[in-house]
Amino acid sequence: MADAMRQWEDMPRRGVFVRALTLTNFRSYTRASLSPACDAPLVVLTGENGAGKTNVLEALSYLAPGRGLRRATIGEVAKQGATSPWAVAATLDVLGEDVRVGTGQDMGASDGSKRLVRLDGESAPNSNVLGDRWSVTWLTPQMDRLFIEGPSSRRRFLDRLVLGLYADHSRQVGAYERVMRERNRLLTDKGRRADPAWLSAIEARMAEHAVAVANARLDFAGQLAGQLADAEDGPFPKAELAIDGWLEGLLADGMAAVEAESAYRERLMAERGRDIASGRTHEGVHKTDLVVTHAPKGMQADLCSTGEQKALLIALVLANAKLQSAIRGQAPLMLMDEIVAHLDGERRAALFEALAALGGQCWLTGTDRSLFAALEGRAEFFDVCGGLIQPAHG
Repeated sequence: MADAMRQWEDMPRRGVFVRALTLTNFRSYTRASLSPACDAPLVVLTGENGAGKTNVLEALSYLAPGRGLRRATIGEVAKQGATSPWAVAATLDVLGEDVRVGTGQDMGASDGSKRLVRLDGESAPNSNVLGDRWSVTWLTPQMDRLFIEGPSSRRRFLDRLVLGLYADHSRQVGAYERVMRERNRLLTDKGRRADPAWLSAIEARMAEHAVAVANARLDFAGQLAGQLADAEDGPFPKAELAIDGWLEGLLADGMAAVEAESAYRERLMAERGRDIASGRTHEGVHKTDLVVTHAPKGMQADLCSTGEQKALLIALVLANAKLQSAIRGQAPLMLMDEIVAHLDGERRAALFEALAALGGQCWLTGTDRSLFAALEGRAEFFDVCGGLIQPAHG
């Protein structure tokens, strides 16, 4: 391990590094700043429970499209009692180029639910543009239940990973969901009196977005499966993936995209009666599930032990980061919240080495600095306490 650590400084940078970060009225912070030296790939935040470590990672997660690692609404991340909007500002080193990024709450919107984004001082139309230049991925303690919860959590996890390779994916998912809600409202309000031509037009738009979503998921899953299969044996087990979805199944069996769109339109038309009765759409890419199997045991992840599930989750995230690095030539910014607390020494060492080898920056949090003892002198440490984030010593 020590030899591998000594090589970190010589590893080429192939990812995103945060040079400066400022939080304003964000969660527990009125205002806080930190500026990593970026002379090591790993940044470690330590402090007591409730000190605000996860809030820092959440702020960093807003450097990507979407709702952040807690899936909070725009208003929920604002500091309680604040009289001005929240904001996150950062300077990033992206493959040697400095990029200034700002995002925050738009108080000009009637309900404060809109998010503003600026890149190098210029306003961006929406947060989707953040996925064009870099990606951000994360693991949180809440995700430890991923394999035993319902399919919606796994589907969101899958779509977040897909976004790392296909920046347009979140737009397609969002467009599909908006059109689906429009269809649901029409069926609920009008029932069988709904204009069939109007319904058909809505369903055609749904089918177009649904096929784009399904194709991206399948293509990504195939590439990730190859990355997992090529991985060396180690403390994080190999995983096998399957996409369980009606539309994905048609495409996986070789159906052309245009034929799949037609098939889905026909399915939606046939399901109108049932959808009117329930007030929701029963079939589509919003029902897809990600099935993960512990390859060495041939056992589905939900049947594995808690420790095995954690190891499988880490294996998936590492494989995704390696895939992005290979295809995009750029590793994602990694955010790992309380990731080492339940790993033994061997797995902690293997995780540190794997994260450092990606070539990008990874932020880790923990309450016990001793768990990061192997990183002393090889990572940047910050103490988080009392609303302050300060470089740690010793």
